Amino acid sequence: MSADARTILAAAEEHCADPHIFNEAGCTFQAPSVSLFFPTPWFSYDLPYTSGFTKYTALLIVVVLLVSAFWYFTTRNAKVVPGRAQGVAEALVGFVRDQMVRTTMGKAGEKYMPLMVTLFTFILAMNVMGLIPGFQLPVTSNLAFPAVLALSIYVLWNYVGVREHGFAGHFKGKLVPSGAPKWILPLLIPIEFISNFVFRPLTHAIRLFATMFAGHMLLAVFAAGGFYLFNPDAGGIWGGISVGYSAIALIGFLVFTAFELFIMALQAYVFVLLASFYIGDAIEGAH
Repeated sequence: MSADARTILAAAEEHCADPHIFNEAGCTFQAPSVSLFFPTPWFSYDLPYTSGFTKYTALLIVVVLLVSAFWYFTTRNAKVVPGRAQGVAEALVGFVRDQMVRTTMGKAGEKYMPLMVTLFTFILAMNVMGLIPGFQLPVTSNLAFPAVLALSIYVLWNYVGVREHGFAGHFKGKLVPSGAPKWILPLLIPIEFISNFVFRPLTHAIRLFATMFAGHMLLAVFAAGGFYLFNPDAGGIWGGISVGYSAIALIGFLVFTAFELFIMALQAYVFVLLASFYIGDAIEGAH
């Protein structure tokens, strides 16, 4: 039984002694709560603004080790004619290069390929942790992790812009729209500032976090619903109906699991595509 399933089961049993449909105690469905995303720390350490060593921390370490091992073992003996493992790595690099980097940065993006490939595989692995039995918690469902990644891209975006165009050139290009009449600039500059320097990093982080949070919660609801609906001990027709209901919930769980895997890959793609776009925008400067 997965960690999430055990958590849901414990919460249901705490809510009612017989947490199933058609029970004689009058127990109702106990939906999963956001407590799923606030795991109890395994141990604490005396550092400000931290919650201790939690499941998120452990999964982050697992992701770093897995991604590092993947790239090490697929590229350590690179050959002209690639084997199966090297072929997978090259296909992944080619996908990031052709679908994200070159379409947003052109040839200038070649130097950023290691960053973008690492970002894509790292985010994808963090997302997929939500589907692996025993783990079943996407690391990116904690806002802190997408926020740090988005902040890193935000800092890099400003650094590249200042390096390419100078401090004044970079900020003028992002705050003063080309060709705008001077009389409207007092209105446009605050709008451009909020759009480029506030909303851009916020939406970059929140998009990934919110999607992973909502997707994991949806799967938890299907899992809890399937458990609540399964009550063959109800006897007679009610026991058969409960099994049928539970089967429908199971099918829904499996369908949404497959859909969630697609969304996890899509969100990794979107995050890296936007990161590439932002850096390409900094390289190009004012339009």
